[in-house]
Amino acid sequence: MHLGRRAITCAATASLLLAGLAACGASEPVPETAAAAGEGATAYPLTVENCGQEIVFDAAPQRVVSLDQGSTEILLSLGLEDRVVGTASWTDPILDSLAEANADVPRLADEAPTYEVVLGADPDFVTASFGRHFAQGGVADRGRFAETGIESYLSPTDCDGDVSINGGGTRTQPLTFDSLYQEIRELAQIFDVSSRGEDLVAELETRRQAALADIAASDLTAAFWFSDLKTPYVAGGLGAPALLASEAGVSNVFGDLPDDWPATTWEDFVDRDPDVIVMADLSRERWPGDQAAEKIEFLTTDPVTKGLDAVVGERFISLPGAEMNPSIRMVDGIEALAAGLQAIEAAA
Repeated sequence: MHLGRRAITCAATASLLLAGLAACGASEPVPETAAAAGEGATAYPLTVENCGQEIVFDAAPQRVVSLDQGSTEILLSLGLEDRVVGTASWTDPILDSLAEANADVPRLADEAPTYEVVLGADPDFVTASFGRHFAQGGVADRGRFAETGIESYLSPTDCDGDVSINGGGTRTQPLTFDSLYQEIRELAQIFDVSSRGEDLVAELETRRQAALADIAASDLTAAFWFSDLKTPYVAGGLGAPALLASEAGVSNVFGDLPDDWPATTWEDFVDRDPDVIVMADLSRERWPGDQAAEKIEFLTTDPVTKGLDAVVGERFISLPGAEMNPSIRMVDGIEALAAGLQAIEAAA
């Protein structure tokens, strides 16, 4: 059975949104940070330490360009759509709940925009989920933005100490929800909407704890496949899918690899023989195999993979790519992954 995204959506989502805040912190407390104000207006000038750089704000930014879907969805969730003058680098459609807020936000590019295109939007602030935008070959380094008076911000989910993981570094510590909540709180404080940040963190944590409460220990193993048919990019042991696997109680067969998305071979994939294959279903068409349907067609016809037990048993779970990236969509990913695993175990 192919368990598509719609088929595995947790039926209890509506009730989760109504759960009380008493569920927060049932297994892990939500940490407070310097940016977790929630107690009145932001005091400017505001200094934020961000991935080894110090950024200073004399006032709340008025015109922000977000270079990634993840950072855009946080800004929209904070009610800041009137400040977003450009967005880029999308893998999936906008969340339904944010569609109206996103309707008038200019899409500068489906992938990464050029530096000149970003400047054309006349921003006073630029945010990114992934440090590749600020690395050589990306949009522009942060110093170049600073030279034109534009402050820049990189998600803490992409920082290992003072080093950007997607900007050329390597993750040494596993990703946690703490860094996502830090991003929400810092952006909320920067824009002087700290109480909205606290509300968003509380909502996400309530949903997360509710999902965790329904998860039982499992002996299942899984491989997380993002893209590419020739040399598949799979989830290593420290990034967002590894966090999803840990939360959902399943073992990641590539968990010994430190990179977020290392490339592997199909021979290695077969040797690791996962019980379940979790695949990204991307709306983009950048590489062959971006869509889940293409992935399944490949797995079921390729001589190397078609004999895998997971393929023969059609133990597939598809998730939007955004749910495999460090973002607010990780909570959706936990809910969907847990529901998909429960359906697979029930059918066994």
